[in-house]
Amino acid sequence: MVYLDFSGVRFGSQLDEKHLFAWALEIEGTLRWEQDTLVVRSVRISEESLRDLIALFHRYNIPMAQLAQFENEKNTSWFRAPKMYWHKQVFQSKRGQALKSSP
Repeated sequence: MVYLDFSGVRFGSQLDEKHLFAWALEIEGTLRWEQDTLVVRSVRISEESLRDLIALFHRYNIPMAQLAQFENEKNTSWFRAPKMYWHKQVFQSKRGQALKSSP
């Protein structure tokens, strides 16, 4: 299982908060919430699910580096593409060093 930290999210309203928790569970491969942590079945998720997680993290300004663990040989070409809006947030540390690819 994979545990994604959503702590510190700031919501615009109660309905906004409700939507985050509901939307996340609509993503294929997500299992449940454990307080501020989203539990995902595996690092092997579909492209659609990964794109949905990227969008959710982006919308709620959640630190995206934790998504790097979902990189694999099937998605690396689009997921690691430098032109994508998430690239820097997912694959570069705060010091500007690139995070290594998964084997």
